[in-house]
Amino acid sequence: MSSPHQTTFPLPTSGPGLYEFTDQVLAFVASTGVDTGLLTLFIRHTSASLLIQENADPAVQRDLDAFFARLVPRADDPAMAYLTHRSEGADDMPAHIKSALTATSLSIPVAGGRPVLGTWQGIYLFEHRDRPRTREVVAHVSG
Repeated sequence: MSSPHQTTFPLPTSGPGLYEFTDQVLAFVASTGVDTGLLTLFIRHTSASLLIQENADPAVQRDLDAFFARLVPRADDPAMAYLTHRSEGADDMPAHIKSALTATSLSIPVAGGRPVLGTWQGIYLFEHRDRPRTREVVAHVSG
């Protein structure tokens, strides 16, 4: 899927964690020629999510990942014995819960041909599953 104002980013992951793709988004927005508008990002999966988060200190990403792993442990943890959806592995239902607690889409203003991000803000895919995957994020710029 690609048009002058819409594209899909295939984003490979290697397991749980945050994967920054800010540079790809900046390049896409610049290529659209839109000076003022709105960037929408949407992840096409129910077990991963999107975040805008600090990109200056990698400890932030590690701490967020550790927090969510502690908040929502794998289904084989005794604390998660109440879960019934287990057919896709011990990481699957917890991944759906983490995705429900975070965002599947982001809206970011565009001004001067760039997303209006703060100094330390980066755009991340937040992978919640254990094994490597290729996720898809659809980006659209209107203006």
